[in-house]
Amino acid sequence: MSQLVQEIVDGLGVGSTYALLALGLAIVFGVMHLVNFAHGELITVSAYVIYGLSTRDVSWWLMAPIAIVAAALTAVATERVAFRRVRGSSEFTMLLTSFGLAIVIQALFRMYLSAAPRQFDQPGWINDTVEVLGISIEVYDLVVIGVTALTLLGTVWIFQRTMFGVSLRAAAEDFDAARLMGVKADATISRAFALSGVLAGIAAVFLMLRSGQAEPDVGTVPLLKGVVAAVIGGLGSLSGAVLGGLLLGLAEVLLRSRLPGDMARLTDAFVFALVAILFIVRPGGIISVRRAQRV
Repeated sequence: MSQLVQEIVDGLGVGSTYALLALGLAIVFGVMHLVNFAHGELITVSAYVIYGLSTRDVSWWLMAPIAIVAAALTAVATERVAFRRVRGSSEFTMLLTSFGLAIVIQALFRMYLSAAPRQFDQPGWINDTVEVLGISIEVYDLVVIGVTALTLLGTVWIFQRTMFGVSLRAAAEDFDAARLMGVKADATISRAFALSGVLAGIAAVFLMLRSGQAEPDVGTVPLLKGVVAAVIGGLGSLSGAVLGGLLLGLAEVLLRSRLPGDMARLTDAFVFALVAILFIVRPGGIISVRRAQRV
């Protein structure tokens, strides 16, 4: 029983990171109907910011917020430089733009920094454990789950209690009607990208705490997991994105611990097989949403 509880906590820790990434993707998808495959590069930017600050002996307490701000600013910059120019184009054009942007950003890091991984020191508490009712739980998992919970509560507050949140929800329902009611398209989309960048930055901090290295494609795998989580929950559903992330993390950890021997290395294959079965049963994901109208 204690082993199962440990695995559930580990799964929630992993899934929390996926939930943050999926939520950021869902926010942008809601207002632009765009699956932003350049979202993973926000993790890369945060990773190199952390690496650069670590070479100057900056504390993690300062590196974390700086990395989050860097991700948010990068998200806003990508919207203004790339996505605003193709906003009226087809969804396929915007999708290709996101792929192209991701490739360009990775290439810039390889050209002007290095293709080799850059190592940096992790905080001393990262591998500490605490005993809870006789169960050994990593402090890292507790921090990730706690901070993610607070972040999600803050996001809910933004959507429910602020004019920005109201405008985002209105835009996700019907952007044309929202504009007629006074919602400014440029400002709303820019802020949506900023919020998605904050969520990606928080996820990046957690990933860097665990891995301790930055490299040009460090955000690729987390991005794919975030996209899968968003699709599992129902693309365009904010609550579905969070649920999909948590379920994906739980599925990974539980399968990895139960698959025999070398088959544990096929965890991702089994997870995607389960996802495929889910899509056969519920093609629209766990929480189906009405297709949002984009500007």
